[in-house]
Amino acid sequence: MSPTDPFVFLGCLELNELLPQEAHDARELLEQLERVPVESIFCHTSAALLHRTVLAEAYPNDFSLWVGTEVRDVRLAERLAAVDTFPAGSMERVREELIATISDHLQHLGTAAPRTQGKRFRFFQVHLIPVPTGHQARSLAEFRDALAEVDVSAIFYHTIQARYRSGRERSDFAEWIGAALGRPELADRLAHIDPQAGSLERIRDRHLSVLNDAVAEEGA
Repeated sequence: MSPTDPFVFLGCLELNELLPQEAHDARELLEQLERVPVESIFCHTSAALLHRTVLAEAYPNDFSLWVGTEVRDVRLAERLAAVDTFPAGSMERVREELIATISDHLQHLGTAAPRTQGKRFRFFQVHLIPVPTGHQARSLAEFRDALAEVDVSAIFYHTIQARYRSGRERSDFAEWIGAALGRPELADRLAHIDPQAGSLERIRDRHLSVLNDAVAEEGA
């Protein structure tokens, strides 16, 4: 029997490119959302975890944060915060839902959309560069130990970026544990960890909690 293919942990470097698009109110935000590349949607939604250490529950993406704090349109901010920004491999679907949400809000507003009294919204496009962490694993215990030590960018790369990159509903972690280790039940438990947990460290902690139990069961 060939040895288990190791899981190689990769971190990532985030390079943000400033785009020419900007917005001063919700109507302009709507117009630019229709034009910007899909990588910009990813940058301001799922990838917000990389440039915001902890995502506030009230404003979990950059669009809701800006509308709530700069435009001061709390109702629209709440609606944008409710958009699922972590669907598997479908940032175009996220774009469509953001556009539909803002369009419906403006349609029922009845007055001109308020303009920001603070900072305008600047659109960025994210480029992620995979980098080796020096950690790999061939067993469940090795995987658990490496996961506890890797940089948080590896958590992002293998749980959130993986969904966008591969179009799967499961993380790289769940895929490897299910296929390489033959642990489909454990893979399913990991796959159900909410990527909107609040921070990358919290996502790590939730994975470790599940893995600690599994390693203990193996030892027993």
